[in-house]
Amino acid sequence: MEATLSISCRGSIATFYSVCAIKNLREALNTWIDNPTITMNVRKVALVTILVALSVATNYALIAVTNVTIMDLIVFVSGFFFGPILGAIVGMFSWMIYGVINPYGFVPQIYVATILAETIYGLLGGLLGRKLLTSRINVQDLKLSLFFGIIGFTSTMIWDLVTTVVYALTFDQPVIPTVVLGVPFTLTHELSNAAFFILGCVPIIIAVRSFLGVGRVEHLGVPA
Repeated sequence: MEATLSISCRGSIATFYSVCAIKNLREALNTWIDNPTITMNVRKVALVTILVALSVATNYALIAVTNVTIMDLIVFVSGFFFGPILGAIVGMFSWMIYGVINPYGFVPQIYVATILAETIYGLLGGLLGRKLLTSRINVQDLKLSLFFGIIGFTSTMIWDLVTTVVYALTFDQPVIPTVVLGVPFTLTHELSNAAFFILGCVPIIIAVRSFLGVGRVEHLGVPA
């Protein structure tokens, strides 16, 4: 009970600092706008800021539930609608903020590995979005939902494998036994993500397209 309260308190404190970090992130991104070599415009900055904030906030909302996160789904959908580059950026900045103020601790090598691994969701979402964004999608399309579930499971398995290997190397542990012993822990992450992708991807895509009023998002200045 005390441990749970301790985690909750640390999560609350970390959430406060995440808001400050996101504000600093937005200021940093805004400086890019004046650089003629960078194409990110004001609307992209706003999108990145909002999506990163949402990712970090949902991670802290579920912090008491071990290895269950909605961040990966948010990063994937970000890439799906706004392209692989912006999706990868959302993933990177989400873990850059969450990883620094993670109440479970900070290890530099694992921190870098999780930042890079999180881009997988944004990149995959962006590649699939180019093919599916303008397609007719029905909320009752079970095959498509299962397809997204497979994508969620597979991408999470890659994420878990990368971070587990880095963990083993960082603490000088044998890689294969560490991966095998970590299966019960990583399987929770993979199965929960598969469920989130199955249940969430199609409804979110339909809802966002309906909200935007178009099948694509060029009017936001963000190529899909």
